[in-house]
Amino acid sequence: MSNSRFKQILGIKSISLILVVIVVIAFFYFMNNNYLGIGNVRGILNAISLSGTIAVGMACLLIGGQVDLSAGAVGCLAGILVAFFINAGIPWPLAVIAAILFGVVAGLITSFLVNVLRFMAFISTIALSSIYQGVIRVLTNNQSIPIQDSPFKGLGSTIVIGVPLPFLIMVILMIIYGVILSYTRFGRSIYMCGGNLSAARLAGMKPKRISTALFINCSAISALGGIIMASRMHAGNPTDVIGSEFDAITGAVLGGIAFTGGSGSMFGCFMGLLVINCFNNGLTILNVRGFWQTIARGALLILALTIDVYRERARLHSLKEPKQDPVPAS
Repeated sequence: MSNSRFKQILGIKSISLILVVIVVIAFFYFMNNNYLGIGNVRGILNAISLSGTIAVGMACLLIGGQVDLSAGAVGCLAGILVAFFINAGIPWPLAVIAAILFGVVAGLITSFLVNVLRFMAFISTIALSSIYQGVIRVLTNNQSIPIQDSPFKGLGSTIVIGVPLPFLIMVILMIIYGVILSYTRFGRSIYMCGGNLSAARLAGMKPKRISTALFINCSAISALGGIIMASRMHAGNPTDVIGSEFDAITGAVLGGIAFTGGSGSMFGCFMGLLVINCFNNGLTILNVRGFWQTIARGALLILALTIDVYRERARLHSLKEPKQDPVPAS
């Protein structure tokens, strides 16, 4: 096999990510044979389910050229609210719907700040995250809110064919949104708005409407992630989901979704999350201290953003290169 052909194969995002996952798994299995034990594998899948659920909405938002740094706080507050609702005697399905509706309202608030008041999404969502975290502390006094409803607790702890139900929910969501992004007019509109906003307007699209839908979608799915986490932990905890948006962003960007928008896929997002969570779990099973794991997560985010910058430069360079006319046969 020629060197150029080898580079071409390694340049394919999905294959590159699969190779990275294999290397990470092989390394940690070599270091500790319990790494691929059933219990540990389920732990990895449970860890992916939280950041992966939030990443579904975040990926769509990033592809559309926006970002939401309040997603983790929205998810956490939704988990707190569903605990309060259930403990107040509301049937758990209605409590779940009410908590998701909070996510919808949170998305509308973000959209108002970004699309109406024209604040930067980055700054607006940091401010909203601070507000939501303050509300969480007021509601809980920094204490967990236990949930006694057994059917609701089963949502986060049920095992289906050896696989945790939260992971299956995440996979189903990724498949649905992967189809929407790839095969629907709305999906193509998201890519166009993220890739070239001016061209999207000239094509008759309404970027603000699309952005509003994406913010609502991201917050609602983040709320669902927080609800599932509360079910798995049997309590609404004031810190469980906080910061998970950074894992979602890291996985999405590492998986090929451009931070500047316009490109990427759900499969790549899933593979990026798999890399991160396999790596984090490996550090845990090797008894690496928590602060080193925090440093590692930050380093992974920087690596993902660095890769994204070089990927975007390569894309722009390829667009600027003039196409050579074929040499006529003599």
